Amino acid sequence: MAEQTLSHPKRSGLWDWITTVDHKKIGIMYLLAGGFFFLLGGLEALLIRIQLMYPDLDIFVGGTFNQLLTMHGTTMIFFAAMPIIFALLNAIVPLQIGARDVAFPFINALGLWLFFLGGVILNASWFLGAGAPEAGWTAYAPLSTPAFSHMGVDFYVLGLQVAGIGTWLGGINFLVTIINMRAPGLTFMRLPMFTWTAFVTSALVLFAFPAITVNLILLMFDRLFGGAFFNADMGGNVVIWQHLFWIFGHPEVYILILPAFGIVSDVISTFSKKRLFGHSAMVFATVLIGFLGFMVWAHHMFTVGMGPIANSLFALATMLIAVPTGIKIFNWLFTMWGGQVRINTASLWSIGFIPTFLIGGMTGVMLGVAPADFQYQDTYFVIAHFHYTIVGGMVFGLFSGMYYWWPKMFGKMLNEKLGKWNFWTFFIGFNLTFFPQHFLGLMGMPRRVFTFLPNAGLEMGNFVSTIGAFGMTLSILIFLLNIVITNRSEQTVPADPWDGRTLEWTIPSPAPEYNFAQTPLVRGLDALWVEKMEGNGQISYAEPLGRIHMPSPSVLPFLMAIGLTFAAFGFIYHTWFVAATGLIFTFVLMSIRSVKDDPGYYIEVEDIDEGVKV
Repeated sequence: MAEQTLSHPKRSGLWDWITTVDHKKIGIMYLLAGGFFFLLGGLEALLIRIQLMYPDLDIFVGGTFNQLLTMHGTTMIFFAAMPIIFALLNAIVPLQIGARDVAFPFINALGLWLFFLGGVILNASWFLGAGAPEAGWTAYAPLSTPAFSHMGVDFYVLGLQVAGIGTWLGGINFLVTIINMRAPGLTFMRLPMFTWTAFVTSALVLFAFPAITVNLILLMFDRLFGGAFFNADMGGNVVIWQHLFWIFGHPEVYILILPAFGIVSDVISTFSKKRLFGHSAMVFATVLIGFLGFMVWAHHMFTVGMGPIANSLFALATMLIAVPTGIKIFNWLFTMWGGQVRINTASLWSIGFIPTFLIGGMTGVMLGVAPADFQYQDTYFVIAHFHYTIVGGMVFGLFSGMYYWWPKMFGKMLNEKLGKWNFWTFFIGFNLTFFPQHFLGLMGMPRRVFTFLPNAGLEMGNFVSTIGAFGMTLSILIFLLNIVITNRSEQTVPADPWDGRTLEWTIPSPAPEYNFAQTPLVRGLDALWVEKMEGNGQISYAEPLGRIHMPSPSVLPFLMAIGLTFAAFGFIYHTWFVAATGLIFTFVLMSIRSVKDDPGYYIEVEDIDEGVKV
């Protein structure tokens, strides 16, 4: 075996994971962290539903309930959904475009650690402050101002800022990766739909996250330095918080759902054994959704007093965004129509996605009617709509993607029997939980309340909803059992276990460190399927076999994130020396990274696995 030209010693164990810049390992760490936070957020949701199982219960009341509510929403949106999306983006997008890594591997690792430690900061509030934040996941002013909340909101403000920087870096990284690192022949209109949705999602991250960052900085000045941006007594304006929050918040909804659209498109196409119906229409619908997503934020604010003209304009834009979404629904149905549909766990999650997300979209149009929204506003009808969109949409899509790409990430197939139990218990539990909440809302039950009175007609709906939450909990436990059993198995998986259509199925499972021994040459939409139809089943290559340049691992991303975390705790506790030390430490590391050359290392031809050579 030829000696590799290395700029670093070989690493193994925990140190290898802390210092890695390999997008596949970073994807796995995003998945582990997102899964951990998903379990935390799910536990908080279960406790909320236990409190509301019967009228006049006295288990989690008052401030405790508000903390559970705030932490559930914040954790699920920012620290569970986002990282699991970024896990699949990291694991799959470079493989789908024929790249050996992302454009900026170092920044990719930095984004991971910033996100994770931001989540640690937020959840540390349970133990280190006066309790977790209690102002709701939207942290509306004046509830989040010092006069009406304790220091738990400081953990919210600083935790989200640290994590938000990491997410923003990730968005930039994937934009550049998809633009610059596509294989020869892989034009934009030949990109798989998952990569297209990753591209639009990354653009949304780039433009949406600065709004929430500005908002959090303004609130930080109010809370830590005596500012008055949101203090009406001193000339501030609390509605500014709502505008800035929802200028971020509504694109965030599409940041969450668009990758699920891409997953469902790829999965349905593969398991219908057909090219995705109307691929070009799906691309333009995705771009249009991303564009219109920035123009509907104030439909969250119909009741704040903007006036009938503003309400009418935002209602119209809300109706308009339903059109490209409807195009997608029809395209998925037409893809399955006449196809050789295979029913397995991955396809079940995608097929189940269609009716559940459709219900969420229909209720979204109802909420977009401004006069009607005055009745729906702040009731459980909004909760039902939101969860049918995000859980019935995004979570279903992510489960489909995990079952579909698990072999490519880990080299093993999740158990199909347990997978189907996982799907049906979740599908039934989800609908039992959230479908009754439409009617609870229509009967006037307000959201964010920790109890309700007996004999108000709300008992049955709340009881069924809580039973459904236990069903979803059982489903997640089955999924965890599936992972444990699969991890212990000795099975091996071929490169293309699903008879796939795209480039990721041309390389071994799991993918080698360098992904592709040779850069592939793409000759059409569904690059692998084109080669299969021509009879050879072997992708063409754009270069001869040669040694492969790889980026060096580095501990600097982890240390930079540690520095910003120390700074955040310094700000939270008003310990300015600690805050300054953390910031200076981070800037010193940034300077070291700027002046220190990283030559990387080479994998020689002799060291490339035989299975990936031509």
